[in-house]
Amino acid sequence: MRNAPAPSSIRASHDVRNVIGRLRRRIRAASSRDDLTLTQASVLARLTGNDGLTTSDLATAEGMRHQSMASTVSALAGLGLVERRQDPGDGRRLLIALTSQGRTRAEADRQARGEWLADELQEKCTEEERQTVIAAMAVLERLVHD
Repeated sequence: MRNAPAPSSIRASHDVRNVIGRLRRRIRAASSRDDLTLTQASVLARLTGNDGLTTSDLATAEGMRHQSMASTVSALAGLGLVERRQDPGDGRRLLIALTSQGRTRAEADRQARGEWLADELQEKCTEEERQTVIAAMAVLERLVHD
């Protein structure tokens, strides 16, 4: 039987989830130009490094309905950023993959997100605070590895 979490564990859990959620939205917004929604930008980022995902895979990953993701994918295809390909392992399935233009855009957005965060850390934090963030990330990293 597990012991009840300490109050500090409950507080840390709440704080981490809230801050990470807000930070994630800010980082995403840093790379979004006016021509893409945050969901569209997120799909481009998610497709980076993948040979292709189905619309259902993307919908599940983004926490949205299949029909909504289908609309997002159609919009990205209309912009020439993604393409639909037959799954070589199952010809009935379509995989969504980045086009070369989509890959270039996703990489530029990733770089913009990284630059935004580095600039914010430089501008708003002292060296000691940045070192604290680095140490805190090592602690959080332990949580995601079994």
